[in-house]
Amino acid sequence: MLKKTVVVTRKKKLPPKKEGEIDPKLWELLLCAPKKDYEKICFDFGVTDFRWMLKRLNQMKKEKEEEQAKVVEKLDNVKLIEVKPSGRAEFSLSMNLLDPNSTINLYKDGTMVPYSYDENSKHSLKKTGNSYVFSIKDPQPEDAGFYQVDVEEANVLTTDFQVPAVEFIAKIKDVKAFESQDALFQCVLSTPLNRITWSTEDSSLEHGDKYEITVSEDKLIHTLRVKDCEKADNGAYYAIAGVTSSSASLTVEVDPDGRKGRKGNQTGDQTDLAKLALEQQAKLQKQKDDMEAARRAQAEKDAIEAGDRDAEAGDRGASAGDKDAAASKAKAALRDKGDGSGEGSGTKTDGDKRDGEGKIKMADGNDDNKKDDADDKKKKRVRTGPLVSDTVTDRGVQFVSGLSDTVANVGERAELSCKLSSDTSEGHWYKNGKLLTKDDGVTIIKDGACHRLIIDCCKEEDTAVYRFEAEGRKSEATLNIQDPPKIDPDALGKFTKPVIIKAGDNAEWKLPFSGGVPMNIQWYKDDDELLPAVNVKIETSDTESSLRLKKCQRRDSGEVKIIIKNEFSTTEATSKLIVLDKPSPPQGPVDITESAVTSVEFKWKPPKDSGGSPVTNYIIERQQVGRNKWSNPREIPGSNPSYKDSDVEPGRRYCYRIRARNAEGVSDYLQTADIPAGVLRYPGSPPAPKVVSAFKDCINLAWCAPCDTGGTRIVGYNLEKNKKGTNRWSLVNQAGPITDTKYAVKDVIEGAAYAFRVSAVNLSGAGDPSIPCDTVTARDPMKPPGQVTDMKLTSSNYTTFSLAWTKPKEMKGVEDEAQGYYVEIRPIESLEWNRCNAVPITLTSYTVLGLKAMATYWARVIATNYGGDGEPQGFDNYIIAMPPPVRPKFKDRNMKSFVVVKSGNTVRLNINFEASPLPEISWLKDGIPMPKHVTITNSDKGSQLLIPTSERSDTGIYTITVKNLAGQESFNVEIRVTDDPKPPGPVELDENIPGTVTLSWTPSPDEKMDDRLHYMVSKRDSFKRTWKTVKDNLFNYKHTVTNILPGREYHFRVFAKNDMGLSPPSKSPAFETKKDKGKFKVNMQEKKSLDFRSPPSFILPLKRRTAPQGYECYMSCAVKGDPGPRVTWYHNNISLNTNTNFYITNVCGVCSLLILKVGPRDDGEYKVVIENQLGTAECSMTLNTRE
Repeated sequence: MLKKTVVVTRKKKLPPKKEGEIDPKLWELLLCAPKKDYEKICFDFGVTDFRWMLKRLNQMKKEKEEEQAKVVEKLDNVKLIEVKPSGRAEFSLSMNLLDPNSTINLYKDGTMVPYSYDENSKHSLKKTGNSYVFSIKDPQPEDAGFYQVDVEEANVLTTDFQVPAVEFIAKIKDVKAFESQDALFQCVLSTPLNRITWSTEDSSLEHGDKYEITVSEDKLIHTLRVKDCEKADNGAYYAIAGVTSSSASLTVEVDPDGRKGRKGNQTGDQTDLAKLALEQQAKLQKQKDDMEAARRAQAEKDAIEAGDRDAEAGDRGASAGDKDAAASKAKAALRDKGDGSGEGSGTKTDGDKRDGEGKIKMADGNDDNKKDDADDKKKKRVRTGPLVSDTVTDRGVQFVSGLSDTVANVGERAELSCKLSSDTSEGHWYKNGKLLTKDDGVTIIKDGACHRLIIDCCKEEDTAVYRFEAEGRKSEATLNIQDPPKIDPDALGKFTKPVIIKAGDNAEWKLPFSGGVPMNIQWYKDDDELLPAVNVKIETSDTESSLRLKKCQRRDSGEVKIIIKNEFSTTEATSKLIVLDKPSPPQGPVDITESAVTSVEFKWKPPKDSGGSPVTNYIIERQQVGRNKWSNPREIPGSNPSYKDSDVEPGRRYCYRIRARNAEGVSDYLQTADIPAGVLRYPGSPPAPKVVSAFKDCINLAWCAPCDTGGTRIVGYNLEKNKKGTNRWSLVNQAGPITDTKYAVKDVIEGAAYAFRVSAVNLSGAGDPSIPCDTVTARDPMKPPGQVTDMKLTSSNYTTFSLAWTKPKEMKGVEDEAQGYYVEIRPIESLEWNRCNAVPITLTSYTVLGLKAMATYWARVIATNYGGDGEPQGFDNYIIAMPPPVRPKFKDRNMKSFVVVKSGNTVRLNINFEASPLPEISWLKDGIPMPKHVTITNSDKGSQLLIPTSERSDTGIYTITVKNLAGQESFNVEIRVTDDPKPPGPVELDENIPGTVTLSWTPSPDEKMDDRLHYMVSKRDSFKRTWKTVKDNLFNYKHTVTNILPGREYHFRVFAKNDMGLSPPSKSPAFETKKDKGKFKVNMQEKKSLDFRSPPSFILPLKRRTAPQGYECYMSCAVKGDPGPRVTWYHNNISLNTNTNFYITNVCGVCSLLILKVGPRDDGEYKVVIENQLGTAECSMTLNTRE
């Protein structure tokens, strides 16, 4: 899930644009945009040539990709922001995040914008797979800005959303066109725009082979041409300008006359659109003039008021003339700043005119309705109050449309035109301030209010500022004469012809051109620029360029292109290089289509490269396997890459070489693998034939070809028949193999039953026959049988049920005998019957398998024969997949009702029961639901209770209840979780009565946790020396022991006891009652100490052994010594006691060594050294290994 935040933070701003440098926003947009959008984006920023920027752009893009690689694995399909026909502005990209939890942020002009996954929100994100689509709902002018998408801190997308204030003066209209014609959509905007978006319902349209998008010079009329209309072009088309759109439909019809190439019919007139555009241009110019006039009037007013203030601030005794001089000085200062006539390119119309001294005379063409030059002195009066404009009733002649900047090529025709508000007004044309006449090589035309200046053949010196003046009004524009590169059509036609040479020859191209210098010439081959090298020679002058490629090879074939560029334009020409050579070898693999006794046939694939000319022949050579000689070559036509060799010997194997030949030579050969000839390979068995129809005098059969043809083609089939009751198969087609895969057998007897089988025949002979088809009787078609009777359910369980029925009765002429049965079932929630057996069964019983437990089904049986299926017979009630109802009962008679478990061990109770239908099973502990750590596992035959790690708190009575529709049954199990008891406290002895002793002790700490804890007392006297239980099952802490004999010493032990066993004993102090007796003396013999220590020695030494390699070897010896000696084994005097490859043991003086797998390195002397404090002994043997 993507994480987003609604906390408004700011992104680091881009550096401001510096004078003479590229705007940083342009770099950011180019870094994220596809290459096809570079020119469009640069044009928006006023950059017309961006090729010099590519090197730096590639370096910046490499750095940005390194930064993106930290968070994004793959980034592509970047689409810049566009307004869609739905009214939403969308931009998108595809990326694979390294961390799916990475934060994705959206910024507008450096400020983070919150977004949602709800499409109804203002800013939303839609994620589909690895595609991310950001959209802005109902975009408004305030939504315009610089949008950026960041993953963590890495920028992955940048786009600029511009919302110009524009409307449609004329919207696009519906168009009808015939197939193969062009359809035009045109619209007029209220504001000039470089481009608008054209789109269909699904996608935006780009200028190309299918669609031509053009814009008028005034950028008001936008046109979409749909070329070569097809039925697939039907639909709605949209023109989108800013956030405003216009739509129309295109209907493509079939031309009834069959004519091609007519233009599509338009609902509007192109002349009307031009008129609308002209009026809109005049309106825009008028608005511009009004704004300029208002600005100048306000500036003049401010200057006069400033002069008045300066005059009042001067000497009070100054004359009025001085004040007028001050005002005039201020006004002159204003005029020095400019009269608003405008400088630079574009349409310029102004009502001001300069005289020879440079003074300004005001004309009356401004919206402020100023007086003309005759009233200029009144306007210069010094006024003490507010300035009031005078009223003018006649504005004079006006420009309806002024001059526009024009670009023309050298030698082409150029035209400048304007339109006045008066048809009678005369005017004059000026070039760089010099009056133009017809003698200057120009044509001046006045057509009513329209005035035109035409230059038929432009020259470079015609570049100038042209002005038209009429009655004090003027409009000026710049005419730029360009000299783009040009190529003579004849030279171009010659250049575009393909250059065809042979391998190793040189190829040369020359192309003369003309145009303004300097020229930049670039040669390309297959879009790769060619630079001077050993095999590449380029010579270029101001009027011609040549390319020479030396020693061309076949791989050099391709497209050769020259690009000629100067400051005005770029042109290109394309040619093609074809290098002829011998073809490449034919392609494998070689497929063997036939391998018979008398012939072999095989085929191959044509050469991958024909060498530039078609393959005319294939050359075949043959070699018999085992010989060195290749036969004389044979040539076959190159149209069919296959060969049949009929000159073969049975049982031989052959190898072939295949070469391709064209007009330039012969290719290298393709050699086949060994191809056997004369090997008898019979075809496989076809599938069993099928009976299509049967009559009393004819049986129609059909079958399929076998999968295994035996390596040769199938020439026919043998069909055999067998009459029921006989063992003889007779051939049906006595005249020869059947070439088709169907046959009508007419040699039959009415009423007789037949079986048929078929075998395939190839060039080697007949193969094995197929399995026989089902028995068919030669008789006319039968009537379908009737319904089965006595249908019943014989048994059922959770996955199957069995049905039985009685065969339907035969009624001649109405219902014939049933030959089989179909069983169908239908789940109660479904309407579709499912057939259980694909092949009819002959028995009158059937078991349906694969049912869902406790699911409900309808069942029916359909009798069938050759005449078709009869009417189905079903049950009146549905069938439930379950056994017959059985009341729950527990199956294990010896189930334990009491279980003791040691604390920490696992408790597992398995309770087996029998019940139908499937019962509900519930467990309770002491009458309440089970704790969470207890696991219950149920099945249809039992239930298991599992406590993985038991605790004392798990002690209790567990009750299982098994319940179904037939009844319920319960069973209780008492589980006691306990532990080894802790011993009771100290034992105290008290003799209250002679001959008895009373024992008392403190209780065991476990008594509070175990209500079954009790105590046991045992005693031992000095006479018998054995412990005897005195009392068991004591539940108190005191017991009196009787029969205490005087003169004996007694010891007592008290045990705590529970279901787990006894605790460690608590021992009592010795208890003794003294008995007066005479002294008894015993004379003991003096004890003598014995020394049993002995040095180590071998009882049984090692024996020499010989062991086979790969088997185990066991060697042993017996030792003695006191104290027990330390045993060390050696192999070739190297200790083996720490070697894990040998298994060494020492049990009761028997020392053994085991080698698991004897190898050659195990040969040698094995020695055992034993030692203790009294000495050392050793024994050795030699082990020999054999293979």
